[in-house]
Amino acid sequence: FKETVKERINKDSAFARALFDEAIYLFLNGEAETARLILREIIDATIGFEELAIATSKPSKSLHRMLSAKGNPTMNNLTNIINVIRQNLNVNIQVKTVSSA
Repeated sequence: FKETVKERINKDSAFARALFDEAIYLFLNGEAETARLILREIIDATIGFEELAIATSKPSKSLHRMLSAKGNPTMNNLTNIINVIRQNLNVNIQVKTVSSA
């Protein structure tokens, strides 16, 4: 399964962007565990954890832990990770709030 997702991310930039969009949506809606796991898959398929470590000045093993199911990255670390992915995918993030009523 993971290899299939990795191949699809590499071959289909729209799919990679859609996964990234989903991860951001999940974070903002309280589903951080799933969001971290999606970000992990995106990183594995694109930039890789070694390059992410260089870009964020954080050890690769720490980044793996941060993006695990039980990970707990600080807001600063998460922001740095998201910015590196965003730049790698060449996308911007726009957030729109809507009434829940």
